[in-house]
Amino acid sequence: MKTTLLFTDDNRLAKRPVSYKEIDEKALHAVVQSAVNVELFTIPLYMTSLYSLHGMHEINSKDSNFYEGRTWPGMAASAHPKNANENAFNAVFSVFVAEMLHLQIISNLAKVVGYDPKFTCEPLQDEKTYAWKCYAPDATVLPAILDFNDTVAPYNKIKVKLGPMDVEQCNLFLAIEQTEKDAEKIIDPSKMDKYNEKAPYNNWKEGEPLPYFGSIGNMYLQLWNYLSIEYADGTTLWDIVFKKGLEKAKAASTKAGSNEAVKTALQKEVFNPGRLDPTQKSSDEYPLMPTSIEHTESEKALLDVLNMINGITDQGEGGGVINEILARVSKSRMLKTQLTLTSVKDQFRPSCPVLRNKYPSYSATGQQVESAKAEARGFFGSKDHYETFAYVLELINSKEIYTWDQWHADGNKWSAELLETVGYDPKRYPNLPLSGDIAQALNNLKLNDTDGKNYDLFSRTSTGAIAGVTRVLNDFFQNPKTAFPYPSMGGSGDRMSICWAIFGKIPNIALGVIPPGEAPLDRSQHLYHACQGLNLDEQIKHDPASCAQVQLFHTCKGSNECKGEGGCGFVQSTGGGGGCGAATSYTFLQAKGDKVSPYSPPSDNACGSLGGCAVPISASQMYPSIPAPNEYKMQLNDFGPAPKYQPSPFAIVDYAKGELVYDVAWNAYAEVLKKRGVKVPEKPKPSDLRLAFPPST
Repeated sequence: MKTTLLFTDDNRLAKRPVSYKEIDEKALHAVVQSAVNVELFTIPLYMTSLYSLHGMHEINSKDSNFYEGRTWPGMAASAHPKNANENAFNAVFSVFVAEMLHLQIISNLAKVVGYDPKFTCEPLQDEKTYAWKCYAPDATVLPAILDFNDTVAPYNKIKVKLGPMDVEQCNLFLAIEQTEKDAEKIIDPSKMDKYNEKAPYNNWKEGEPLPYFGSIGNMYLQLWNYLSIEYADGTTLWDIVFKKGLEKAKAASTKAGSNEAVKTALQKEVFNPGRLDPTQKSSDEYPLMPTSIEHTESEKALLDVLNMINGITDQGEGGGVINEILARVSKSRMLKTQLTLTSVKDQFRPSCPVLRNKYPSYSATGQQVESAKAEARGFFGSKDHYETFAYVLELINSKEIYTWDQWHADGNKWSAELLETVGYDPKRYPNLPLSGDIAQALNNLKLNDTDGKNYDLFSRTSTGAIAGVTRVLNDFFQNPKTAFPYPSMGGSGDRMSICWAIFGKIPNIALGVIPPGEAPLDRSQHLYHACQGLNLDEQIKHDPASCAQVQLFHTCKGSNECKGEGGCGFVQSTGGGGGCGAATSYTFLQAKGDKVSPYSPPSDNACGSLGGCAVPISASQMYPSIPAPNEYKMQLNDFGPAPKYQPSPFAIVDYAKGELVYDVAWNAYAEVLKKRGVKVPEKPKPSDLRLAFPPST
C-alpha cells in the first residue's frame, strides 16, 4: 500500500535514480545517529549542572533503618520543595529524565530503519577511554546542530562546556532547547548557507560529517525528507529500511536460538513496558505517548514514528516541526484541510499515579512516604524544556541558587554535624563509620590533593559511572535479554555529587577512565580486584591496601564484566537468572520469594554480572534483609591460572543482615588465601575514598 504520510510534493525526492539507494540508506543512518548523539549529548551536560546544586540527601530503602540519622552530600528530588535549590533540582531532574526518554525513542526509531545506535562513539566520546570530547571551555559546537561562532551576539559568546548551575550554563541550555524558528533567527545571515542544505545530500560520502542542521527540529525534518525519497522503481527509502529493520530482528532472534515469531524490529522499553507487553500496561509512565513502534504494518508503523517525533519536539525540542511536516504531507495529497495529529499537550505528560507506584520514596526508618520523583516529574512535566530552564534562570537571577563551588569559595569545610540528622545514633549499627570519620575523609581528599590526583580520580570515576550506562546501552538495543542499567543511572549522580561536594569543581568527564601511562585492562593476563586490598592475582604487585584500578570503577552490575570484580555485594544468585543476563538483585528476590541461595560474594564472583554494583565498595555499604525462604549463604571460589582464570567453588560461608559488605568481601578473600596456603594480611582500615563514597541503594 502506498504510504500517505511521506512527502511527495518535492521534486528532489521523486523518481530518484535507484543507484542512490545504498548511499541514501547510509545517509539516513547518519542522520539517525546524529539524533542519538544530540539526545545523548544533553544528558551528562545537564547532569553536571544538576548535581552542582548544594544540598544533602538521605539514603533510604523499604523496611530499613540502616542509615537513620545520616545524610550524604548531593541533592535529590523533593516531594515538597522548600527552597530555590530544591525547586531547581526538581525542574532540571524532570528534563534529565525526559532526555533519557528521547534517547529511548530515537534509538527505537533507529532499529526500525535497520540501524544499531551507538552510545560510546565520536564525536561525543573517545571510543577507547570514554572521555567526553564534546565539552570544553572553548568549545562552540552543538554536535551536528550549530556552531555558536556562526551566530549573532550575544549567542556568539556561548561556550559548550560543563559548569555549575549559573546564568552562563542556563543560557546554553536555553539555546539548545529553543524552537527551530528561534534557532534560525540567531544564525548570522552571512553564514546561513552552512545551514540551508536539504536532504538528500547528493555530495555526501560515508564517513563525512553531515551538514549542520541549525536546529533539532530541522534535523527531524531532514530525517523525514530521507524517509520520503521515492525511487524510479516506485519504492521509497522508508519501504527499504522498514523491511531491513524487520529482517535484522529476525536474524538476531534466530542467532539467539529463539523460537518466537518476530513481527517488528527490536524495540526496548524503559518508560512504557505495556507497549511491548500488554500485561505491563499499568506501568506505562506515558500512557498516551508512543515511545516505541509496535505496529507491523508499514503505514501504521510510520504513524508511530511521526507521533514519537511529535513527542520529542513537543516536550521541548523543535516546536512546530510536526506542523510543518503535516502541512507538506497535506499539500502532497492536495487536501483542503491540513492533517493533524490527535494530540494535546497533556499527551506528553507522565502519569503521576504510575510514577508514584513505580518510584516510591521511603523515610529514614523504611516507611513509604510521598514519591519525590513523581512530584518532580509530574509538576514540571506540564512545561517544555525551554520553559523549565527559563524558570531556573529566574531563580538564578534572583540570587537564590547556591552551588557547591560557591560553598567551597565561602570557606566551608565538612563536619560531623553536616552529615547528621535527627535520630543519629552511632550505637544503632556500630560497624558503620562515624559521621566524624566520613567528614574528615571528605576534607582530607581535598586538603591532600596538592598534586590534583584525587580530583583526577574522582573525575575519571564520574566518567566511568556514565560509561556504566552508555556501554550497556550499546548492547541493550541489540540484545533482547539485556536489561536497562538502572543502578548505574543513580550511581552516576552519586559520583558527580561527591566530586562537586569534595572539591567544589566540575567533575571533568573530558578525562577518560584510563589515566595517562596506565595500560588498558587485559583480563586474559590479570584477575583484577574490586576493592581495597582484595587482590587475588599473584602477578599484580602493589600496595596491599590499594584500591581497584579506576578503569574498574563502576556503578552497575551490567558493567561488571568479569571474575573477581563484584562490588557492593547486593546479593546475586550464583545461578543467575536476573538483570544483565545473569545477576539477581535482592529486590527481585523479594518479589519472587524463591530460594536461590547460595549467593556470589563481592569480589569473589565467578564471572561477569555475578558480582554486585559499585566499585569500590562504600565503607557504609551493608547487607539488607532477605525474605524467607532464602538463606544467608555465600559460595566461595578459587581461580585457576591465566588466561581463563577458571573459577572453582570450594566452600559455603554464612553472612548476615547488617554486616558490612566489605567485611564479607574480606572474609571471602581470606578464605581463598587460606586455601592457597598464603598468609592472610592485616585487613586495611577504610580509605578516605571508601569513606567518602555513599552506599548504593
